[in-house]
Amino acid sequence: MKIYQVDAFTSKPFKGNPAAVYILEGYPDKQWMLDVASEMNLSETAFIAPVREGFNLRWFTPHSEVDLCGHATLASAHILWERGYLRRDETAVFHTKSGSLSAITHGDWIQLNFPATPAREIEPPEELIAALNVQPIYAGKTIFDYLIEVDSEDIVLNISPDFTRLLKMDARGVIVTAKSEEYDFVSRFFAPRVGVPEDPVTGSSHCCLAPYWSLKLCKNRMTAYQASARGGELILRADGDRVFIEGQAITVMVGDLLG
Repeated sequence: MKIYQVDAFTSKPFKGNPAAVYILEGYPDKQWMLDVASEMNLSETAFIAPVREGFNLRWFTPHSEVDLCGHATLASAHILWERGYLRRDETAVFHTKSGSLSAITHGDWIQLNFPATPAREIEPPEELIAALNVQPIYAGKTIFDYLIEVDSEDIVLNISPDFTRLLKMDARGVIVTAKSEEYDFVSRFFAPRVGVPEDPVTGSSHCCLAPYWSLKLCKNRMTAYQASARGGELILRADGDRVFIEGQAITVMVGDLLG
């Protein structure tokens, strides 16, 4: 079985967010998929199984299965077109735990059609603020994550969380964001509870960030940068209950699974 490793949300190798992609005839035992994801030791491993109308798609971190993942969906669509499973003018349709998702080519970019996951404003838990050691100007929570806006891009770039404290949070992860000079906004994403201390570039977090910044900036189309060590660029469009996320991808490795 072929294994593909793709760097997503970048056009350069060794940047963006790496994901492993496997195309299967059907889904094996869940524990086997967890074992493979643990062996790959990437933030996400995607398992694709062709069905009559598109593809079933599941995502695993090294520790658990997740309900929504952007960069591994981008990587999966990239492989389907690159390896000839789909023509470039065909839409990639994925059936997932978060409903039907799709991807199309948009020039050299890939555009994902994802559900919006807006945040509701909350009083942030004291343990969360202590873990981040920042003073938020906004705190919210989505169905998946906490959202924290801070006063400047420098704060986002220099934040050094206490991951032991973050492990206690009742959420998949924590998004920290601020307005940017070069882009519309920047962010970072921390998810130690699912085995990803810091995710390099997170498509699903932008399902929250896009509607949040769209309202705040009074614009629907935005550019964003996730400021991890690897970093990645996204183009976003907020449209009601959907978010359109654009990114690039590059295959960096092809191998054979022997186990």
